[in-house]
Amino acid sequence: MILNKLIGLFSNDLSIDLGTANTLVIAKGKGIIINEPSVVAVKTEKYGQTRVLAVGHEAKEMVGKTPGNIKAIRPMKDGVIADFDMTEKMIRKFIEKAHGRKSLISPRIIICVPYGLTQVERKAVRESALSAGAREVFLIEEPMAAAIGAGIDIRQPQGNIVVDIGGGTTEIGVVSLGGLVLSKSIRVAGDKLDKAIVDYVKRKYNLLIGDRTAEVIKIAIGTAMPLEEELTIVVNGRDQVEGLLTSIELTSEDAREAMREPLREISEALRDVLEHMPPDLAGDIVNHGIILTGGGALIRQLDKFLSDIVKIPVYVADEPLLAVARGTGRALEEIDLLQELFENE
Repeated sequence: MILNKLIGLFSNDLSIDLGTANTLVIAKGKGIIINEPSVVAVKTEKYGQTRVLAVGHEAKEMVGKTPGNIKAIRPMKDGVIADFDMTEKMIRKFIEKAHGRKSLISPRIIICVPYGLTQVERKAVRESALSAGAREVFLIEEPMAAAIGAGIDIRQPQGNIVVDIGGGTTEIGVVSLGGLVLSKSIRVAGDKLDKAIVDYVKRKYNLLIGDRTAEVIKIAIGTAMPLEEELTIVVNGRDQVEGLLTSIELTSEDAREAMREPLREISEALRDVLEHMPPDLAGDIVNHGIILTGGGALIRQLDKFLSDIVKIPVYVADEPLLAVARGTGRALEEIDLLQELFENE
């Protein structure tokens, strides 16, 4: 106990939003200090040993451009750890970056995880952080963090619903009295939208593009409903018939058609949660509406698209990309008061 207190004097507590697409690190009292892609670049050396070359932005720049002995790896897939070893290395690098490579520092860490994680997956996340040098690890579920980050007072006896569309998962949570009354997690989110765009461009235009190009298309012209003035973007790729490099112009109508099915799945998941809502909370939801967070909330007209389907007002949170990280950060600031929110096994 005395040793723990002594270590605590030299530690800076951190919270980590460990996302499929991006990882954000928040330091207690400092706010967001790292916001980088969840990518690790490794080089295979003699005797099959691997060495981490880069993490984050630098590693993402290498995706799809590396020679045979270098790989750019995304260790998180669909919101869960796909590569335990690489996740541990990534967390370790981010902790070192956050603390200026001071190896003696052993922080307490809160990690935000999707609601749908199994106990085995939760244990993998916890052990990754412990192996990376954390003194103590707490887990907070994504819908709860998103609600806190969107400015909802989660301790009040009233229902609020948050839809967080991240990179790997869409998390839908009904929050009341400091707990999740109802929640649903589906593995349909930003990555599936990107893949849908890749498949659509290949099917309609015989053009092969990569995931990074699809993400650029989604951000530049992605929309869930028709716009007054359609947007356009010029896309470069390889013609799969002739094998030559070529360019085409895509419109926001193309992007909307490409993303139709994943967005339908997200709307169906939201309807399912609303259909199972306890009657006493239903009135609160009608009055307060639904809050969208996560990168997917930035898709044009998505709030109106969902509102038309569920017949309830839908609002986009302020800075939706940062809502989960901010909520995790606020939980970090009150780590000793909010112990009941966390898992720490």
